[in-house]
Amino acid sequence: MSRESQGRADDAASGVRAHAGPANRLAREASPYLRQHAHNPVDWWPWGEAAFAEARRRDLPIFLSIGYSTCYWCHVMERESFESESIGRMLNDAFVCVKVDREERPDVDDVYMAAVQAFTGRGGWPMSVFLEPAGLRPFWAGTYLPPEDRPDLGAPGILRVTSALSAAWREQREEVLEQAANLAEAATERIVESFEPVRPTVEHVRRAVVDLLRLHDRRWGGFGPAPKFPQPVFVELLLAVRSAVDESTRSAIDAACRGTLDSMAMGGIFDQVGGGFHRYSVDERWTVPHFEKMLYDNAQLSLVYALAWNTYRDPFYRRTSLRTLEYVQRELTDDAGSLWSAQDAEVGAREGRNYLWTPEGVRAALSPELARVALEVYGLNNGPNFQDPHHPGEPATNVLRWADRPEALAERLGVSIDSLEAAVKEINSALLEARNKREQPSTDDKVIAAWNSMMVHVMTCAGVLFDRPDLIGHASRAFESLWNRLVSKDGTLMRTWRDGQTGAPGVLEDYAWVARAALSLARQERNQTRRDELVRRARLMLDATGRLFGQARSEIVFDSPADRADLFVRPRSAYDGAMPSGISVLIHAWLDSAEVGGQPEAAERAIALLASISGAIDRSPTATANSTLALWRCLQHQDAVLRARVSNLPQSRARALNDSQDEEMPVEVLASVDRVEVAIGNPASFELRLVVKPDFHINAAVPLAGGGLGAGTPLVGLRVGVINGTGVRVYADYPEGEPAGERGELRVHRGTLDLTVAIEREAEWSGQPVLTLTYQACTETECLRPTTVELDIAIDRA
Repeated sequence: MSRESQGRADDAASGVRAHAGPANRLAREASPYLRQHAHNPVDWWPWGEAAFAEARRRDLPIFLSIGYSTCYWCHVMERESFESESIGRMLNDAFVCVKVDREERPDVDDVYMAAVQAFTGRGGWPMSVFLEPAGLRPFWAGTYLPPEDRPDLGAPGILRVTSALSAAWREQREEVLEQAANLAEAATERIVESFEPVRPTVEHVRRAVVDLLRLHDRRWGGFGPAPKFPQPVFVELLLAVRSAVDESTRSAIDAACRGTLDSMAMGGIFDQVGGGFHRYSVDERWTVPHFEKMLYDNAQLSLVYALAWNTYRDPFYRRTSLRTLEYVQRELTDDAGSLWSAQDAEVGAREGRNYLWTPEGVRAALSPELARVALEVYGLNNGPNFQDPHHPGEPATNVLRWADRPEALAERLGVSIDSLEAAVKEINSALLEARNKREQPSTDDKVIAAWNSMMVHVMTCAGVLFDRPDLIGHASRAFESLWNRLVSKDGTLMRTWRDGQTGAPGVLEDYAWVARAALSLARQERNQTRRDELVRRARLMLDATGRLFGQARSEIVFDSPADRADLFVRPRSAYDGAMPSGISVLIHAWLDSAEVGGQPEAAERAIALLASISGAIDRSPTATANSTLALWRCLQHQDAVLRARVSNLPQSRARALNDSQDEEMPVEVLASVDRVEVAIGNPASFELRLVVKPDFHINAAVPLAGGGLGAGTPLVGLRVGVINGTGVRVYADYPEGEPAGERGELRVHRGTLDLTVAIEREAEWSGQPVLTLTYQACTETECLRPTTVELDIAIDRA
């Protein structure tokens, strides 16, 4: 049986579990995640006009559930709630239930994740959002909902939430719609990021380096505390600037890069037996991972290890990069060369079960001599290091990790490094053979344009760096498969493909990455005809980005096309997440086009785009690290004209984080600190003083007595918040306010107001969180538009 046939012998191989119930509409979908829910008693609809029309016809709100096929807590919520007949009946009666695969529709995911973060101060999957059907605006948003309240997780029960929201829809419709308007506005502020341009300079790159070296965990590697995400673009940026800094800074960069790369390659986040990286580490030492494997993580990490090998000539980095690429070729590649998207974290409802070992299991798979080496190399002699937190009654086991660097272990064992490496290779081969006999994690076998193209770019770069033409051949084959499956004759790019079906049209990151992949292949292609064709395909993608994602008479680029009528706001982000931002990839692609295609206008496009997000780079050059890397490329470019163009971009004064000195601003905001440091279990606090100008007042946190939402024009209450990232929660003890209004029904503040604000660390940190204050100022006759100011207070992770 071929690898592709094995990968899709039945739905179970793609993560679709069999259930006894009748099929619902999701059975006709291509997405493995949607098909996982095809036999739930919940009457699921796929995202689209048919579902929206049904909700409007029945005059019911929409329950929107967003997740992905390899998400552990998505599986938990399905088992607990969506497979329940009683919960299914309740959901079907009170809502039109809609499922979205976030990997198929990242724009839908981004918009409603902004609502979740605005509503709760945190984010994650599965996402559970309730929408009014007319405009698809959210009026309640959360994540994992167990059947009953789980105070230990801070999770309300789905039965309580849905009962209350259904009653509110029937009995308090006006208030629900006002809340939808307010929450949609808050989400819009998060998802549409706009900054006044500044002149990007080497100072922005210097700031990024300083910030990264400050964030570096000098003991265990990485950038920040647990849970630890790889963040390869940080290492890539540091490696890029390394040759241009002074000796002491170079030493600090080397310590940060090598410490991080060593810890990850030695740790359990790297699958020591089969190769490839898991999603992230739950502990500071990189030992216990969250076990899902994503194509985009393995692409970025295999590249950064190849770049590190090129810098340090450390064979450990070369092996790590190549083993990651070998894993992708072995387990994530179909017969046509296309690349699958992910492998699940759980097997048999147990997270990581396939990857865990005991000393007895290792001895059973190996000869006595190899078992002795394996127990020493992988640290099993030191006792177990993994206890399933969801099933504490089960015995402790081991995630395999190197006990030390290979050179140190070879010396400890009294063997040469070559002998140790040969033994470890034989150990891994035997353990992989034994592991393959176990129940395997499911594979999401859909082909995603951006993720495939990222790996094509990486394989091509690695092939050049390692002098491995076979890798370039794999990359070329994957690119041709992608092009044939996802690009139509008129040049339209689709986002996903599976089993002959394409999904939604591509978003900005898809077009940008396909262009980069084509140009990477063209850069090393010796056949001129083939090279010209690759350049043509890249320009087809690049030219389409302005038409599909641009804004007339400006350089602004959005993440989704203008014709997406199913979004209440069009997302635009400059900040990197688990993947680099779409606009940052586009800037690199235009720079590639200038270098490979020899077209001066391509460099102009890159510079114009860089200028359009220069304010975001100025705000946080680390949160925009891939754009900062593009800036560095421009500043170091061999073309002196291009360097001069960047250096002479118009200088505009960036809007102050708090324009309290503006005469037009009715409120002055003063803070007691200019930075705070937060750690898990160690919250911080600071004081805010609001000075409201005469003839104005501002709404209290609860603008109406009794907490109602009010009627007519929505009143927006005083609120502190966080934008541009996750990882912190902020709250305040808001005073009630003084009575106002004809009947004393309003609550407002006049004059001077002092607030104590608390900020605490949460589990998952992403982006660069920025503190905000939202208020609505009013006179006796009218209310101004709500204002959100960004506080000039830096947030440091302890």
